[in-house]
Amino acid sequence: MKILTAAQLADADKATLKSQNISSADLMERVSMIVFNKIHERLNGAPVPIKIFCGIGNNGGDGLAVARHMIQHGYHVKVYVTNCSKKRSKEFLINYDLIKDVTKDWPTLLDCEDDIPKIGPKDIVIDAIFGIGLNRPVEGWMAALFERINESQAFTVSIDMPSGLFSDSAQPKDSAVIQADHTFTFNNSKLSFFLKDTGNYTGSFEVLNIGLDPEFIHNAAPAAMLITSEAAQNIYRPRKKFTHKGDYGHVLVAAGSKGKMGAAVLAATAAINSGAGKVTAYIPASGNQILQSSIPEVMTITDAGTDHLADFQLELKEYTLCIGPGLGTDEEVVSAFAKAIKQQSAPILIDADGINILSSNKKLFESLPPKSVLTPHDGELERLLGPWSSSMERLEKAQKFSKKHDVIFVLKGAHSIAVYHDNIYINDSGNPGMATAGSGDVLSGIISAFMAQKYDPLMAAVFGTYIHGAAADVASQTYAHEGLRASIISNFVGAAILQLFRQEKPQQK
Repeated sequence: MKILTAAQLADADKATLKSQNISSADLMERVSMIVFNKIHERLNGAPVPIKIFCGIGNNGGDGLAVARHMIQHGYHVKVYVTNCSKKRSKEFLINYDLIKDVTKDWPTLLDCEDDIPKIGPKDIVIDAIFGIGLNRPVEGWMAALFERINESQAFTVSIDMPSGLFSDSAQPKDSAVIQADHTFTFNNSKLSFFLKDTGNYTGSFEVLNIGLDPEFIHNAAPAAMLITSEAAQNIYRPRKKFTHKGDYGHVLVAAGSKGKMGAAVLAATAAINSGAGKVTAYIPASGNQILQSSIPEVMTITDAGTDHLADFQLELKEYTLCIGPGLGTDEEVVSAFAKAIKQQSAPILIDADGINILSSNKKLFESLPPKSVLTPHDGELERLLGPWSSSMERLEKAQKFSKKHDVIFVLKGAHSIAVYHDNIYINDSGNPGMATAGSGDVLSGIISAFMAQKYDPLMAAVFGTYIHGAAADVASQTYAHEGLRASIISNFVGAAILQLFRQEKPQQK
């Protein structure tokens, strides 16, 4: 599913008006009926007090049109217009006149903080103040209105965007934004819905198909792609009948140190659970018994070091290298890490301490094969890229770094994001139960397994991240979020792949 910018969606509106030979007011009427029907399905005529706050642009026009339909269906509606400027859109004015045909209780104009009405916890608030066109922070009495709505505990529904939220640019810190409980957004998700410092403002959200010109949407270059189960189905490569383990690659997991051998166990197990033909763990000597007794399907090669890797005496040409989980950053480990990556020409996966080693030894990036995959959490990423002021800047820094060093990032989070040059893939699987020790080691093993199976490295990262989250979603139906462990997630990889092709999906999040 494509994620488009605000500018692209504005152009999509124009293309729709032309291709469908309709006016902007006609499109607004269509949109308002779709939103009204969604609200009506849930409220079913309930006699609850509804306060609709409308801006004076097209988002406000949507709100006025929705209000008109609700009044006509007997809802208890009070409409307020934020009279913050003399500049009103044509479509707003059309719907401002139309609402006067269905009620004598005309919209109340709000001009200052003293005009803000009381809002109670039993009210329903519909927010139609600002849409995707907003590009500066909300200030003054309008910010006070947002604060009043947020503090009221009223159930708040936003139309297209929570007012104050930017669609696809950096959100100023501490800016005023309406905290929606639910958002009805139009035609495409917005980038800010999936970022750490802005995603919570939407509450739950629903994408409504408002019939924008399909040719324009098809041809538009996306700002990002949202990876849903349908997208994951298209990436998946089914196996052919007459094949053997040699056709599905050999993952070498170079990982572990004293006290952290579990990282090697988790990554290696996840690789074998994700279809790698063979998996070998390259580990310190003290970890051999742990690996051999934990995973009978995984072979081991022990390093010269007892408690951590001290050297790297192995020809890597036949392997897909997964390196970093639980390694530590001792001087000998750094030397062994450098020796391993310098002899590899195929893309490799680097996680955890491997990324920390790169952060302290940036010249090693010259030795990385093109399209190698890095899977940092935010602490590791900050050591690599430096600090950022917003989630949007975090993305931009990752893109710049990816272009410079020709690497693929998987930026871990509630919606993990794969970044390669200008390409952004946002994952839509997973749940809060994944916030558990070792979950990242499992992700490393999963992606490495798909790389070994000859998936393009970027698609291995995108698909592996989706399957990682989907495995947690399926497992959470049995274990709940609190009961998930990294090893449980790993054991549900096969079930997650099966779930891709079943009609019934597990409950999300």
